[in-house]
Amino acid sequence: MLAAVLLLAAATTLANRVLPGWAYPVCGLCTVAGLLGLAQWSGLRLAEVGLDRRELRRAAAVGLIGAGLVGLAFGIALAVPVLRTAFDDDRLGMLGPGALLWVTLIRIPLGTVLLEEIAFRGVLPALLGAGDRWRWGPVLGASALFGLWHVLPSLALRHNAAVNTVLGGASTVLLSVFAMLAAAVAGVIMCWLRYAGRGVLAPALVHVATNSGGVLAAWSLGG
Repeated sequence: MLAAVLLLAAATTLANRVLPGWAYPVCGLCTVAGLLGLAQWSGLRLAEVGLDRRELRRAAAVGLIGAGLVGLAFGIALAVPVLRTAFDDDRLGMLGPGALLWVTLIRIPLGTVLLEEIAFRGVLPALLGAGDRWRWGPVLGASALFGLWHVLPSLALRHNAAVNTVLGGASTVLLSVFAMLAAAVAGVIMCWLRYAGRGVLAPALVHVATNSGGVLAAWSLGG
C-alpha cells in the first residue's frame, strides 16, 4: 500500500510539474504498469482489482448506461443558458481540431481515466482489503486518496467561469479543499459503479464520457 501511494505521488508530481504535455499519457501508462505489478506481487486476483474478463459484458453495460446519463445531463446543460457557464473554460476554447482529438482520445483516456480507475477503483481498494465486494472502509480510504490526488490539478480551477461565479471570492486554498472534497465524493460514486458493474470498465466509461465530453462541450461553446 505504501509503495502504491508513493508511486502515485511521484506520478502526479511528474505529470503536473515536470514532464512535457506529450508525456502525460506515457506517465499514466507506466504508473498503471507499476500498480498492476504491485497488485500481482501482493497476490491479488484479477477480480479483486476489477479486471475479471468474465465480467466485461456486465461492466460495459453498466458503464454505457452511466455514460448515456452523463451525455443526457450535458445535453440539458448546454440547452439551458444559465447552466452553460459550467463548460466555460478559457483553456479549451482555443484548441484546434488536432489538439482536441489528442486531448479527448489520447490524453484523457490513457493519461487520466485508465490510471485513475486502475489505481483508485481497482488496486487501492483491493490493497485496503475490499476484495471483489463493496466494503465501506476500503472505498472511503481509496476515495480520500482520490481527493488528495487532485490537489495539484485543483490549482487551475479559476480558469472555469462557473467556479469563478460561485467561488470567485474564495482563496486558492479553499478552492483546492473544495475540489478535493468533490473529488472524494465522486470517488465513492465511481467505486459504486465499479462494484455494481463488477469491473473498472464501468466507471472508466463514465469517466471518459464526463471528462472528454466536458472538453467537447467547452470547445463547442468556445468555438
